[in-house]
Amino acid sequence: MSFPQATVNKVLTYSLVDGPGNRLVVFLQGCNFACPTCHNPYTIGMCDHCGDCVPACHSAALTMENDSVVFDPTLCDGCDECLRICPISASPMVQRMGVEDILNIARRNRAFLSGITVSGGEATLQLKFVVALFEAVKADPDLRDLTCFVDTNGHLGPRGWEKLLPVTDGVMLDVKAFGVDLHEGLTGQGNAKVLKSAQILFDAGRLHELRYLVIPGKTDTPSEIASLIEFLHSFGPQIRLRLNAFQHHGVRGAALEWPTAEKAGIENIRVALEEAGYSKIVTPAVYL
Repeated sequence: MSFPQATVNKVLTYSLVDGPGNRLVVFLQGCNFACPTCHNPYTIGMCDHCGDCVPACHSAALTMENDSVVFDPTLCDGCDECLRICPISASPMVQRMGVEDILNIARRNRAFLSGITVSGGEATLQLKFVVALFEAVKADPDLRDLTCFVDTNGHLGPRGWEKLLPVTDGVMLDVKAFGVDLHEGLTGQGNAKVLKSAQILFDAGRLHELRYLVIPGKTDTPSEIASLIEFLHSFGPQIRLRLNAFQHHGVRGAALEWPTAEKAGIENIRVALEEAGYSKIVTPAVYL
């Protein structure tokens, strides 16, 4: 049987912040949102082999061969200058990996793992690969006890979820904003699919966590917080919500001029949510 391959930005063999327990995390390349607040913007685009990064690579890890950028990881010293110079927020250091490649990594680290999370970029853009990976995990005698989670922006339609949910144990879903114009300004896309996805996931018992990025002056306004509370009413008091604080780490462009979220502001929102009846609120452990 042949399995689909994916364009992978990186694989982490140890993460405590991408789902429950310790997780193997597969970051897929490519995103259908263009968030100015993204802390890993180099995962947004797909390399078009323009070659702009090649002369910037002082270690000669990047070369042009047959009009394509070729990456040699053995020469790379991790300076990331290629990521900074890329005009389309892509990475020339991605890998094409198959399902078996990920399974082999999981097997080598099995003793330390609680599960596998596929993130991005946007994981659901490579839906066939994610479904095939999760099916293979659940069919493998050595790996079937691992939980399979997805970290997503929610911009996936019902037919996509029909394919993914049968093999998925939980989903972490980002809600960027509730105002349509605000959401479009922050992502380049509307939020109708995102809000619909949240309901689909909740109804299927797969909504592990909602995530909300607090951006001072934008997503922490009284109207946005009121909309957040109203939205949570759709799911009841047991819904888990993670409040993320906007910081400048990894951010590029105009958003570097935006104020960062501070603990006092996050705590004010937490109190408002608790007063509205929600107690499963996760706040940042650190503010950097």
